[in-house]
Amino acid sequence: MIRCEPAHIAAFTCTLTSLAMIAVPVTALAAAAYPDRPVRMIVPFTPGGGTDLVARMIAQRLGESMGQTFVVDNRPAVDGIVGTEIAARSQPDGYTLLQVSTSHAINVALGRKLPYDTLKDFAPIAHTANQQLILVVNPALPVRTVKELIALARAKPGSLNYGSSSNATALPTELFQAMTGTQIQHIPYKGSPPMLADLIGGQIQLSIAAAISAIPQVKSGKLRALAIGDSRRSPEMPDLPTIAEAGVPGYQAAIWSGMLAPAGTPAPIIDRLNREVVQVVRAADFRARLLELGAESVGSTAAEWGAFLRNEIDKWQKIARRANMRAD
Repeated sequence: MIRCEPAHIAAFTCTLTSLAMIAVPVTALAAAAYPDRPVRMIVPFTPGGGTDLVARMIAQRLGESMGQTFVVDNRPAVDGIVGTEIAARSQPDGYTLLQVSTSHAINVALGRKLPYDTLKDFAPIAHTANQQLILVVNPALPVRTVKELIALARAKPGSLNYGSSSNATALPTELFQAMTGTQIQHIPYKGSPPMLADLIGGQIQLSIAAAISAIPQVKSGKLRALAIGDSRRSPEMPDLPTIAEAGVPGYQAAIWSGMLAPAGTPAPIIDRLNREVVQVVRAADFRARLLELGAESVGSTAAEWGAFLRNEIDKWQKIARRANMRAD
């Protein structure tokens, strides 16, 4: 019940109070009904890459748990910048979400002029997964260890080509070169599938790629794995050493993925999405499937995810300076 003082001097205050009290239930009702139509999940990379695979797995589960369709919308271009800008400019109503990867932080670290503010234009929802990187080569390349690769690259500077699907795999390879004193030519691609196709075909010789995309090619014998980029070995390939163990002490690089919404998305909707996403990625069968693909489920609070992003920007800025790498 809305109660007001009868005196005319209180009329204006009464009106404002009444409107404020009405607005809160309306917002709450909208959040309670969410989602009442399909939700678009923008993935700013090509279909078939690691971030896309994780996003599709989450979208399917969210559709089942929330009773509405979650549609993955791939917008690949310029290391995820185009799709990210689309999300930043979308209505903050919970019906446009964004699945980002390490590129989200690296774009800042490389000094790119971005058409959005990486932190201020987005509301964090949850850190969804971490993906290991794996150093793979074409089987025709006469190397079977990291030390042999380094020796070959040093003996023939600039003769080898590496492929990257985004700056999230390019910068770790540049770091590898900086730490090993090697010179390997960079061939950028718009996503993992075309890069891996050329690696298998011999157009390029090596890549530090997302394990979730490359491990199936390793298991089929189309690529040869030399080492894992992370500080830990892969549960799927426990006999494969890390790059640090294999001859580059101190090397460590991995990629991650997580979900954002446009800034201004109502807090009740962010809270609901966080609960649902965390429940999805922490489910035993979901975790097991990601482990098979060389990835690890996370699940976090929105606040933890926001703090993680800030720390990642700082970390990759330091790595970019160490590798002397800037955006073209």
